[in-house]
Amino acid sequence: MANSKRKTFEKRRLRVRSRLRKHAGGRPRLSVHRSNKNISVQLIDDAEGRTLAAASTVEADIGHVGRNNLEAASAIGLKIAERAKAAGVEECYFDRGGYLYHGKIKALAEAAREGGLKF
Repeated sequence: MANSKRKTFEKRRLRVRSRLRKHAGGRPRLSVHRSNKNISVQLIDDAEGRTLAAASTVEADIGHVGRNNLEAASAIGLKIAERAKAAGVEECYFDRGGYLYHGKIKALAEAAREGGLKF
């Protein structure tokens, strides 16, 4: 029987995360979550189990409330890079989760790189 979309997504998410953890080297993880209406990203230190910085389109000061498009993803990428620098983080690894590196996820990653994050 064929896997459902959700099972395929979960398998891909776990595969991506396990591969990234092998090469993490103590760096924090930049984790992305995308819903139908919003996009959010967190900078997580897995060693301590705490979030160092976060940004989302739910926040009113970003100006893209309730938007999940390329412009919002780029704004979130720049905002997380700014907040990561304020938290003292220069390098991290990009955990795209089960999402394909295309479209909004790619725009977010490129904007974070432009903002100064290295991954």
